[in-house]
Amino acid sequence: MSEEINRNGEDLARELEARERQASTPSDQTTSMEEAINKQGLGSVNMDKFKPDTAAAPDLALGWHEVPMSSLPSAGKFYPADTVLKIRAAKVAEIRHFSTIDENNILDVDAKLNAIVESCTNINSKSVRMSYKDLCEEDRFILILSIRDLTFPEPENSLKVDHIDKKGKSHEVEIKREYFDYFNIPEEIERYYSSELRLYVIQTKSYGEIYMRPPSIGVMQEVTKYIKERQEKGMEIDQSLLQLAPFIATNWRAFNQKKLFELEVEMNGWSNGQYLLLYKLAEKMKIGIQPEMNVMIENEEVSIPINFRDGIKSLFIVQDLSGELI
Repeated sequence: MSEEINRNGEDLARELEARERQASTPSDQTTSMEEAINKQGLGSVNMDKFKPDTAAAPDLALGWHEVPMSSLPSAGKFYPADTVLKIRAAKVAEIRHFSTIDENNILDVDAKLNAIVESCTNINSKSVRMSYKDLCEEDRFILILSIRDLTFPEPENSLKVDHIDKKGKSHEVEIKREYFDYFNIPEEIERYYSSELRLYVIQTKSYGEIYMRPPSIGVMQEVTKYIKERQEKGMEIDQSLLQLAPFIATNWRAFNQKKLFELEVEMNGWSNGQYLLLYKLAEKMKIGIQPEMNVMIENEEVSIPINFRDGIKSLFIVQDLSGELI
């Protein structure tokens, strides 16, 4: 037994010695680098080609792609300055869930769109903890289109609308972001923007400071909950509340059904002047995509409503089967 152990030990020692000799022997790459230096001189050699291959960024390896904040309808103005936003393609399970959407139920449509955003976006800031609920409601549509582009990169899967021109000729028009027009907040409101608070601090003569901003997904979810509960109970829905509350509730974390009810009661005590002021401010604080896109058709610019040939479901259900069927 001792002889076998000694023999095994000798074999192991020889193997280790061979490995050390191999490690100490210059590789072909090192030899090539030395030959290049001897021939051209150290200052003349481009060392980049001797570097090891750079590993792919972890985010790209995992399918995450950063979205420039400036590309959003909000231009990133209502998020912390150091916000980083990333998206990925939708997975099969997420598409299956979206395919069950009830397009006749606006609440279900809203919930399914939010489910895609929740699953396929990642938003972070070093200064505050963030959630998809911090995203502006009007940024959501652009993000969903971007997620769709990652999910279905093939050209045949593009979104298209049918358009009939004045001459009765039919055209198939692709929905592209480059055709979109955006709402712009007028300068009379823009001058009240606070880069520190990331919202509007509006100075008024009669009502003091008013804090407002375009609604976030988190705020709109509470508004949607309010509508759903009222419908289920057969109660009247205060439309004026729905018009103003999303712009007044600047932080979704502090906004719930109780706060919404308190705001409804408070509004009943407002003067006509206060209500009209806030109503007009909310009207002018719209961001996002206008309902029509401008497209050049036969050398003429035409405004075409943004809709989906096969409904909202077609966002993640491929329209054209011809590319797959034999």
